[in-house]
Amino acid sequence: MITSASNPRLRLVRRLASRRQRERLGLFVCEGEDLVEAAIAAGLEPVHLLVDAERPVDVSGAELVDPRVLAEVSTLGHPPRVIGAFRRDDLPRLDPSSAPPVGLALWHVADPGNVGTLLRAADGLGPAFVGLSPGSADPTGHKALRASAGSVFRVPTTSFDDAPGRRVALVAHGGTPLHELDLAEGTTFVLGSEREGLPQDVVATCAESATIPLASGSESLNVAIAGALALYEMRRRRR
Repeated sequence: MITSASNPRLRLVRRLASRRQRERLGLFVCEGEDLVEAAIAAGLEPVHLLVDAERPVDVSGAELVDPRVLAEVSTLGHPPRVIGAFRRDDLPRLDPSSAPPVGLALWHVADPGNVGTLLRAADGLGPAFVGLSPGSADPTGHKALRASAGSVFRVPTTSFDDAPGRRVALVAHGGTPLHELDLAEGTTFVLGSEREGLPQDVVATCAESATIPLASGSESLNVAIAGALALYEMRRRRR
């Protein structure tokens, strides 16, 4: 049983709280039974599994850890029963030859909760893919993982520039009302940052601009809500 905070496995978990270390080492951490089970169910093979010795989880290959030591490396308010380390390269990547019929391309969406929620929307209202620009939150950070509720293990991702399809910019004002727009398979909705939205040079690269009509006096929608509504509109029409 692991009882020392200086154990290499626990030191690794602490290092992987950093995005730079996740990218350098090619690993990320899942905390809690739901996320670990979702990762394994999606076919990801854990590099390490650490289990609370006083509340063991029935997973093969796990190492028992003193619960006080395990709690010290957790980012959660309530320490998890299991922590797993997985390879970033095992996450689904978009194959352009078999891309889903719709996608989201995120421009500088920096809030990890929004990125995770958009992955969850792509999973639930898809099939869909997600493209991420530099400056967007890391989908393997702990907040994004929690918000995705396991969808990160099923939704293919790609870079913003490599996202295929006919691009439709979602803008707060001035676009064609979304319900009036011709939306065919192969549409990629482009969403901008939480504060600034989409810059004009990015909008100019899109075939169309669309706006979700709002009630009088309302300024805009949260980016995750806007993306989910766009995916729902596509799903509704495909039916």
